[in-house]
Amino acid sequence: MSATHPHGNAGQLTRFDRFDFDRFDIAGATREGAAWLASAGTYPRSTLALWESRPGAPVVLPCGTAFDVVNVPSIFGRRMLDALWEEGPGSGPVAAHRGRVLLFAAPGTAQRLPSLLEWEEWGPAVPPLLCHGTGDAVTVPPPAGGTERGDGQPGRHRADSRWLVAPDTTSPWLPGPEVLLWACVKAARASAKPSVRVSIFPGADQDANVYDVSRRR
Repeated sequence: MSATHPHGNAGQLTRFDRFDFDRFDIAGATREGAAWLASAGTYPRSTLALWESRPGAPVVLPCGTAFDVVNVPSIFGRRMLDALWEEGPGSGPVAAHRGRVLLFAAPGTAQRLPSLLEWEEWGPAVPPLLCHGTGDAVTVPPPAGGTERGDGQPGRHRADSRWLVAPDTTSPWLPGPEVLLWACVKAARASAKPSVRVSIFPGADQDANVYDVSRRR
């Protein structure tokens, strides 16, 4: 299952392909994943050049072309991801940003998902979602996963902006509104159950990799 890549310039980004992510002790996006993120903007090559010189710089990217974003509260978002990876098809790229979980979704999801939730009996149990589509923009963590110090050099990893599932290809699979509706319903049902669930998210080590993305292939 693969989404169609809206831009065909990834193979031309030779300078970025030589960028050495391995010098950072951080789990982040691959070069191909970074090219996909940059493709969402008006000037992809400028975005990649920025990340070359400032690998810890987050950027604001528009939604609606390469991806939409479903922005949910942290706890509910983690329940959605538990459902997607334990019982569903997995997820597309996912970021944590300022106490929220950003699920990257297929274009058009932001418009369709709220309507589907209105028809679902569990819809009232789902917290208000922020669905970002055409005309919206979101801040994404940098591909290398870190932040900058005041001198522009990469700093330590910070918990308020990081990848939970980093993009790793120029055409990542992205869930559509039906898949995310299912995940919302599963998360709502799980939150209503008094039984204790074992989450796949780590407790103490918040920087650990939590998903095996090879399951999608």
